[in-house]
Amino acid sequence: MFSGIVEEMGTVEAILHPTGLTALFVRARKVVGQAKPGDSICVSGVCLTVTGIHRHVLAFDVVQETLNKTTLGRLKSGAKVNLERALKVNGRVNGHFVTGHIDGVGQIKKKIWGKNYTQLHVCLSKRLLPYIVPKGSVCLDGVSLTVGRVGRDHFVIHLIPFTKKVTTLESKKEGDWVNIETDILAKYILNRAKG
Repeated sequence: MFSGIVEEMGTVEAILHPTGLTALFVRARKVVGQAKPGDSICVSGVCLTVTGIHRHVLAFDVVQETLNKTTLGRLKSGAKVNLERALKVNGRVNGHFVTGHIDGVGQIKKKIWGKNYTQLHVCLSKRLLPYIVPKGSVCLDGVSLTVGRVGRDHFVIHLIPFTKKVTTLESKKEGDWVNIETDILAKYILNRAKG
């Protein structure tokens, strides 16, 4: 379980493709310090297990299903990723509860720069739209955000200067893809109402 509060941006060091999986290597400064093999780390919204650590590089094994359902399959060496360690049970939750299980990907339809914010319009599948509500929570690439407005096929979020500085979202361009995890509470409420 995570909170969607990014601890640092890491850099993809290498991507290898042994039979049956992909080995992802990410250079980090902060999260690597207390990490150990078996720990869960949120990598741009995706919960991955640390399989090894060498100096400042974390190793992860990624199965094909994860590559197909998330943006991790589009990563290249040198790419920046958002990193967050798992929550401590006795810690504060500053964002919202994030599982690291991606519901789908969305595409940035429009990016608008304001004086002290950046607005992103994110298109997503109609299957996920019922879980996105104005002033509700959403997680994009591992970042806990508040939904501003919801349209017929997209939603709008506003990035404050701090979020732009400490996450990869500011570098996203129109047409880029992001991992989306909808609010876990919305999922339970809507699924309960259907049943």
